[in-house]
Amino acid sequence: MPPAAAFAFLHDLPRFADAGAAAYRPGLERMEALLQAMEVPTDHLRVVHVAGTNGKGSTASMVAAMATAAGQTVGLHTSPHLLHVAERMRVDGAPAPEAWLADAVTRYRSLIERIGPSFFEATVALSLRYFVEAAVDLAVVEVGLGGRLDATNVLTPVVALITHIGLDHTDLLGDTLEAIAREKGGIIKPGVPCLTAATQPAVQVELQGLADAEGASLEVVQQTTQLHGAAATGPHARGTLRTPVRTYEGLALELPGAHQWTNARLAVRAVETLGLATDAAVRQGLGAVRKLAGLRGRLETLHTEPLVVADVAHNPEGLQVALRHLRTIAPDAQLQVLLGLMRDKDLPAIARLCAAHAAGVTPVEGLSDRAVPAADVAAALRAAGVSVHAPTTVAEGLPAFLTTADPSDALLATGSHQVVAPVVQHLSAA
Repeated sequence: MPPAAAFAFLHDLPRFADAGAAAYRPGLERMEALLQAMEVPTDHLRVVHVAGTNGKGSTASMVAAMATAAGQTVGLHTSPHLLHVAERMRVDGAPAPEAWLADAVTRYRSLIERIGPSFFEATVALSLRYFVEAAVDLAVVEVGLGGRLDATNVLTPVVALITHIGLDHTDLLGDTLEAIAREKGGIIKPGVPCLTAATQPAVQVELQGLADAEGASLEVVQQTTQLHGAAATGPHARGTLRTPVRTYEGLALELPGAHQWTNARLAVRAVETLGLATDAAVRQGLGAVRKLAGLRGRLETLHTEPLVVADVAHNPEGLQVALRHLRTIAPDAQLQVLLGLMRDKDLPAIARLCAAHAAGVTPVEGLSDRAVPAADVAAALRAAGVSVHAPTTVAEGLPAFLTTADPSDALLATGSHQVVAPVVQHLSAA
């Protein structure tokens, strides 16, 4: 198959990004059949498995970057992608070659058609196939949705990580923190250490119960590590991190936002658990996450004067972090938000946040069938007292901002990967 045809075949599989719950296929039977047919020996992979509500991609990328800095060959599977599906399967920060992926889709097309996986299941299987062929020393794998029934849960990791847990995808995972914690905690395996950054007492009780039932240890990293002197200085945040292994004085963290220190504490403890955490590896990995892991779209500054920041926050907690960051780095700016949301998001809460931060909002239209219509976004924003601009596409809205804004203005592109991707593409090519 030509590459374009191969990628079109993949994208024609049921995709959560487009169809939402209609494309969600819980259960492990298809993944197990697919991996067996593709001859992926998952028991030969040394895996770090990462679940949670917010921070999964950042945490997984930090672990991968530090392990790469320690001299390991590291596979990293994250989702969704921004610009190309090959970004979901990276080795030492580089996406799989498009020629390899097209060839692999051609090789396994008949298997995929017979087994009938979703887009996500197929891309997880292709990622693991790529990691096997690349002979990675370590595979860092981010959960797609939930944990217990997620396609990635066919893996038995050497360490399991659970980031912050919040109320998201409540239609699929449950409408309480306890219910969601049970789903996320489904990645806990017998005897496998589990580390978490979740601090809510109810969540910790659920996770501890799951760990006890599996004979696994559970470590809450806020209880075993201490962060001192954290502050933003230029493009990096700096702070001193004390862990049970050592003290890392004056660490530079490339990813901005106070929340990233929580993710970093979890990632550092994971790398320590793996026995890879030299002082140099931790410093180099945290200081160059974007290069070493290929991470994009996390409070990423893409333009200055006027300021343009892209962030893939897609729920109220994530958006709160992003808005606070913009107000911290540009306190006097006229803040604009280019916002697109999927239907399963808490639109009223997001509207209240935009109002609280005095942000003017331009709703994005034309994203996908799963997106909230821009007119509905605008109505909810107006009801919350937000100044709303006429809905537009990213292709029209971004250039309009750049040509009409004052140099001191700021724009946050957020709400969905489908908003961030074209912004990154446009400004990276500029």
